[in-house]
Amino acid sequence: MADLYSRLGVARGADDATIKKAYRKLAKELHPDRNTDNPKAAERFSEVTAAYDLLTDKDKRAQYDRGEIDENGNPKFAGYGGAGPGGFGGGRGPRGFETDGEGADFGDIFEGLFGGRARAGGGFAGFGGGGPRRPPAKGANTAYRLAVPFEEAAALKSQRVTLADGKTIDIKLPSGVEEGTQIRLSGKGEPGVGGPGDAILTIEIEPHRFFTRDGDDVRLNLPISLDEAVNGGTVRVPTVDGPVMMTIPKGTTSGKTLRLGGRGFHRKDGTRGNQLVTAMIDIPGDDAELRSFVEGWSGRGRNPRAALGV
Repeated sequence: MADLYSRLGVARGADDATIKKAYRKLAKELHPDRNTDNPKAAERFSEVTAAYDLLTDKDKRAQYDRGEIDENGNPKFAGYGGAGPGGFGGGRGPRGFETDGEGADFGDIFEGLFGGRARAGGGFAGFGGGGPRRPPAKGANTAYRLAVPFEEAAALKSQRVTLADGKTIDIKLPSGVEEGTQIRLSGKGEPGVGGPGDAILTIEIEPHRFFTRDGDDVRLNLPISLDEAVNGGTVRVPTVDGPVMMTIPKGTTSGKTLRLGGRGFHRKDGTRGNQLVTAMIDIPGDDAELRSFVEGWSGRGRNPRAALGV
């Protein structure tokens, strides 16, 4: 099996930015939604996602580089090697264990490796000796990245996910969802003797072209016309739940923030944040009538920066 760096096509000493760039490129090419007729692409997608998740975890990457864990994040155990015909000899016993030439203490070794315990009269507890047995190992977990549109994350709309085996399932987003939130799908990972592992979905919230997130609130800069600012009026405003009508008060200035209650992200307690709408007065670039009006306007000489001391 190729090491994690080779899976992503990066050098062993690559920094996080290089690893992220390589992963995004491969994930886009291999995503199951774009390769419905190519099951190997789905398998590769799962492999590069697992590689990305491990290598972007600082502690796990260090363990992997030291050879302490394998590509699945599982601890590595030393194998056996020896000088005698049976594979065991004096001098060095199983790798990582020094002996005194009289042979290794295999009770300690098996206890360390398998959780077994040497028993009087021979045999080991946990190996047919009546002691506790470890359950068979489950299959490896499978990692996925789930990109969710901004409005759908705020409104908690269900997401359809295609797994590595080609099956699709609908996922309900949890309240309080944010960038990096993980969802565990029990039994949707790799098969194993003790049953399948789990699928771990990591949420990525896609940026929006005019909405931004501020905690549980959604912010929007809303252009308004000069007459709407001066005289007030009712205007149509986009929200994560769809357009609504909002009242602009008379005399609204640029930078004034208005609030639409309950139009933000869902909190963990079930309540919602707000949408904060900042008015931005849109002045025509070249309007002769407007220039003529301003030139004759009695308030033309007023200093709007007086409060700033300038």
